[in-house]
Amino acid sequence: MNEPRYTADVMALDPDGYAPVDHPGGIVPEDRRCWSVSWPGYAPVNITPPELRPLALTHHVPGWVVDGGATPDLVHDWAERQANALVPFAVDAQGWPLHPHGRTGRTGRNLGKWGENQAADPIVVAGTGEQRWVLLITRDDIHQEAIPGGMVDPGETAPAALRRELREETGVDLADQQPIILGRQVVDDWRQTDHAWVASTSALYQMPRQVTATAGSDAADAGWWPFGSLEQMEAAVTAAGRTLYAAHRPLLLRALEYLNQQP
Repeated sequence: MNEPRYTADVMALDPDGYAPVDHPGGIVPEDRRCWSVSWPGYAPVNITPPELRPLALTHHVPGWVVDGGATPDLVHDWAERQANALVPFAVDAQGWPLHPHGRTGRTGRNLGKWGENQAADPIVVAGTGEQRWVLLITRDDIHQEAIPGGMVDPGETAPAALRRELREETGVDLADQQPIILGRQVVDDWRQTDHAWVASTSALYQMPRQVTATAGSDAADAGWWPFGSLEQMEAAVTAAGRTLYAAHRPLLLRALEYLNQQP
């Protein structure tokens, strides 16, 4: 059996061997994605941005909550992190955490922490049935329509992060409401690598009608979109010349499945 060829755009690498942060990585065949499958020729591209590379980490990194170690083997609390993880993950013999879904074609880190980075994604729905609407923001980093969520701060609980992110990004304050937790899962975040990824707690807030939403931190815009079905919402987003953030599609689908099961 011939060894699969690992393909990556070497022309995209800078003189130090790093790829742009949005580099898609090399092609990983499905039969080689699992970590238990040996792949001696695997050579993922490193997408670590300058501010998280070894030299920069000797200084304070403004705006980031980071692991100070340039490599994950310098992290010493993996047992605790595994115990508190939203989604179980393994750590290899070298002390490197392994993405729960397998190889990604990318290595390095473009997230605050090695391993799991916990996020909270509040899905706010107004109205019922075919007259439902969902609150989305336009992310200011990738300029796509997304759920108004973000990272859980150190020492913060997921419910607190849900309320905070919603208020900061849309101006909508639902602190007096108890959301329905829909699930906890790894999301296909654009920054993920083999050794750093995002796992989210998604929660549903239901309202009788729309309220005013105003774009705040990390959001270029905020507004309501028809949510009778996923197809209806995506068609409206496309008609407006915008794009839905693909990583949030499964979360929105889960919310719809829950809503459609209600009497």
